[in-house]
Amino acid sequence: MKFVVLAALVAVAACAKLPGGQEEFVEHHQEIFPQRPQFAIIRDDRLAPEGAFYNTDVETENGIIFSENGHEGSLGQSNAEGSVSYTSPEGDLIEVTYVADELGFRAVGAHIPTPPPLPAHVYELLRIAEEQRAAGITFE
Repeated sequence: MKFVVLAALVAVAACAKLPGGQEEFVEHHQEIFPQRPQFAIIRDDRLAPEGAFYNTDVETENGIIFSENGHEGSLGQSNAEGSVSYTSPEGDLIEVTYVADELGFRAVGAHIPTPPPLPAHVYELLRIAEEQRAAGITFE
């Protein structure tokens, strides 16, 4: 949070130092970053963080839906799980669900590429290695 406040203060200071003031700053950056369409938020339900617990549900008029819940993890950290859905420029519905916890970040979605299955001989080698470990065989 302190970083966000500091970044905002630096941005305001940078605007104030430019010749022509903030108007020139905005004009300059609109040339670099053309205006993108903006959409109204039609639903914004949030439960402010209380420790590791929070809840966010947001929906925009162009169909973006974002939902995330936070809860305390086994090590005291804040874990998150949520989903986002939107319509791609090609008209496809994109849906992603995710979990971020002690095991890392894991996302699931039909459009997310997955690796091909392992060849059969790899499963056989894994089975043999497990048998060797169970028998106490180790390799240096």
